[in-house]
Amino acid sequence: MLISKRLAVVAMAAALGGCATVTRGTTEQITISSEPAGAEAKSSSGHACTATPCTWEVSRKSEFVVSFSKSGYDDMQIPVSTRIAGAGVAGFAGNVIIGGVVGMGVDAVTGSTLEHYPNPVLANMVRSRKAAAHGRDRRRQNAKPEIVAKPDDGTPQS
Repeated sequence: MLISKRLAVVAMAAALGGCATVTRGTTEQITISSEPAGAEAKSSSGHACTATPCTWEVSRKSEFVVSFSKSGYDDMQIPVSTRIAGAGVAGFAGNVIIGGVVGMGVDAVTGSTLEHYPNPVLANMVRSRKAAAHGRDRRRQNAKPEIVAKPDDGTPQS
């Protein structure tokens, strides 16, 4: 009888354990944007979208780098790291009351106490110098030729 009570307590602690895991989950949605919109975005963890803005679902404990590319703009990389979230700390602390050591272990392993920073990820893309120079060259090509009037002073032109 004593063994069955102990097993019931352990099973209950395991079921209720991981308060942050239960309340926050083990994944988080990350919004990926760029200015101007429409850039291709890829992460070092394998996520991708062909045109920003987009949203990725990522593991709370993964850190990664987002690479942005868009024709006419310099490529850009933004690192995304993790930090302990206020709500994650509260859930982790709730383990002291409900989940105990088992819950703390679950939260620590799953990363449910973490959040990503920055979120949203916003790339302010810079026009490429090549594109800017190409645009200046094109404007020069399309410019009307300058006409210089020469005075007619009666001297022969050579």
